[in-house]
Amino acid sequence: MPELPEVETMRRGIEPIVGRRVLQLRRPRTRLRSIAISPRLSDFRRRVEGARIAATARVGKRVVVELRPGPNRPGEAARGGNGRGVDRIVFEPRMTGLVLLANPPDDEHVRLVFELSGRSRRKLLFWDRRGLGVVRLLSPRRFDEECGPARIGPDALEIPAAVLCQRLAGNRRAVKVALLDQRAVAGIGNLYASEILHRVGIHPETRCCELRPGDWPKLHAAMREVLLEALRHQGSTLRDGTYRTAGNRPGGYQFCHRVYQRAGQPCLQCERESIVRIVQAQRSTFFCPRCQRR
Repeated sequence: MPELPEVETMRRGIEPIVGRRVLQLRRPRTRLRSIAISPRLSDFRRRVEGARIAATARVGKRVVVELRPGPNRPGEAARGGNGRGVDRIVFEPRMTGLVLLANPPDDEHVRLVFELSGRSRRKLLFWDRRGLGVVRLLSPRRFDEECGPARIGPDALEIPAAVLCQRLAGNRRAVKVALLDQRAVAGIGNLYASEILHRVGIHPETRCCELRPGDWPKLHAAMREVLLEALRHQGSTLRDGTYRTAGNRPGGYQFCHRVYQRAGQPCLQCERESIVRIVQAQRSTFFCPRCQRR
């Protein structure tokens, strides 16, 4: 958490920054341990201040901000023509990170502030309660190495059903665990894997290699349905209240969860069995024993 719907909601929420320049990058003073920032702050600041924000993007569970060189670096302007030769800021929220434009939940956990040009003097903030998030400024080559197809699989909203089957069908891992593998398919985490498998009626401990050929198109359809539905609700804000949109508002998909964090409560589909919680790969899994028989 956050997963694809939450990260894509953040990305969409910060689109108004496109076209603005980065006037200043600062790290607020805090008594908390610093998050991981690469390169070191002085080099990071030198490379981004004066640069123009050209686009926003998402790679799996990462928010990406593309930069065009500023006037103080005219020799590099030619690199930015096709989007491949530009530096990119990559925000990895991990457990509790947020990419914000509005006032943060609190000031203590603001980790980075990008002061932007424009009449409103808008700010792009990275806020992180637990401090596990990572912010990196990557050159084109480093971006391809760390965020390219060799490291991160096809996006869960873009992967065709046949490719999903090809990448997972022969796998001996439990299907719930396999869906969390970001090299196989990017963007799905613990929450949405449970919801997807309940939607399609597959037991989470079923091995991928045990699924029938006809199960994969159904799983693919359920994956798209759940993720798009969650996107329409701007993601899920769980009991701890951490996740917020870029405008510092809660998501709404938590009110649509069928199984996640509903252990002991009746299944909303069959209305006969209670939702069960088990642990897989050190993660909680929620399912209905009746609707998702082994």
